[in-house]
Amino acid sequence: MNTKINFDFKSIRFKLWAYFILFAVIILGLVWLLQVYFLDAYYEDMKLKEAERMASELVNAFKEDPSLDSFAIKLNEISQGSDTYIRVETGDGRIIVSPSSQIYIYRSETNKLRIKLLDSEFPSYSEIIPGSNDAKTLSYACFLHKATDRYGNLDAKNSLILYMFSPLFPVQSTISILRTQLTYITIIALLLALSLAVYLATRISKPIRNITESAAEMGRGNYGVQFKGGHYTEITELAETLTEASQELEKSDMYQKDLIANVSHDLKTPLTMIKSYAEMIRDLSGDNKEKRETHLSVIMDEADRLNVLVDDMLVMSRMQQQKIALEKSDFDIDELVRTQLNSYDILSDQEGYKFKYESPGPIIVNGDEAKIHQVISNLINNAVKYCGSDKEIIVNLNRNAKKVLFEVTDHGQGIAPDEINHVWERYYKSSTHHVRPTEGTGLGLSIVKEILTLHRADYGVDSKLGRGTTFWFELKSK
Repeated sequence: MNTKINFDFKSIRFKLWAYFILFAVIILGLVWLLQVYFLDAYYEDMKLKEAERMASELVNAFKEDPSLDSFAIKLNEISQGSDTYIRVETGDGRIIVSPSSQIYIYRSETNKLRIKLLDSEFPSYSEIIPGSNDAKTLSYACFLHKATDRYGNLDAKNSLILYMFSPLFPVQSTISILRTQLTYITIIALLLALSLAVYLATRISKPIRNITESAAEMGRGNYGVQFKGGHYTEITELAETLTEASQELEKSDMYQKDLIANVSHDLKTPLTMIKSYAEMIRDLSGDNKEKRETHLSVIMDEADRLNVLVDDMLVMSRMQQQKIALEKSDFDIDELVRTQLNSYDILSDQEGYKFKYESPGPIIVNGDEAKIHQVISNLINNAVKYCGSDKEIIVNLNRNAKKVLFEVTDHGQGIAPDEINHVWERYYKSSTHHVRPTEGTGLGLSIVKEILTLHRADYGVDSKLGRGTTFWFELKSK
């Protein structure tokens, strides 16, 4: 059986291999180039710079103390501290300072250097002197003291020239040794680079493959999947973010299932009632006006409930698609709150609810009056459903600097700390029991959030278990 191996040349694993090997080859190539091919030229250049440095030091010393005895001592110190032969002659060839035992060394070379220096426009002259057995010598000459006659011409007799001769040791043997060493270093470096590339490629690509597999699992509907990170901060953060997204999708899926169950229940009940009372009108109360009116009233009430459910779902859908535009105008929010609270008089009269309202008086704000009315209505309805046994709902309106603060407080059981961040989510319903037996779609507070976000208003909720909850929002006042 033939097994076909597919190798992805665009994968992170292959790219890491290629980049590591390419990097190693470039570095090793530079080492070979610099150490083998440019070593000779580099060595000569460094020797020349060293000669120029020593010459500059001697020239400065002579300027500070022109005494030949003192200068000879300085010259011997520098000469003994290096492999350089140094001496001083006049411009006409007379030796002024030189190691006594080597007075005639490089005699012919100094004559050649003197002629070239005197003919040159530059203050120094250097050249490489070939020798036997590939040996070379760096020769360097410069003016220690440049004298001129009364016409400004060079006075060679009274001028002093500094000569320096430094042997350039053969580097071919050194290069041969370097080549052998670099061969071993190249092999070892390439093997290490390949090993490191394989290790890092595996270490980086493996967690990414795991994340990809987990993402595929999540795509199949398993929202509870956990994403595992690797040994790197970025991959770990990616895994944690995807895990949070997976958890949020799982919650959203659960909320949607709850919504379907809640809406199905809420739709089934009024539909059943409508059908039942329609049958009763047909079979029993068709000729009895009083009963017929009662039954028709029930049908209309249940139809109204259906309208509320459908309207909430449509409003939320349009907000999600950003198809709702605000129709802003200036209005009195105090009057709007009072009008809304008047609609709850029936609850006060029939069920004992107590509504307390405090306001400094008329406050003009700018916004979409109809939608702010919906926000206030949803928040008060929410307080009615979750208020405590005292059935007290406190509504406050306060002016704060250039803003107006609206608050609705109840004394109910409150919201658990692990639930308080989810109350604004779609389809979410608190686990707190209702005081008033009403049904909802779980969209009320989500609609509040969307409307306030469109107004760029601040909003929030404060709650303590067993003590109650306060929902609030702020709008800019005029």
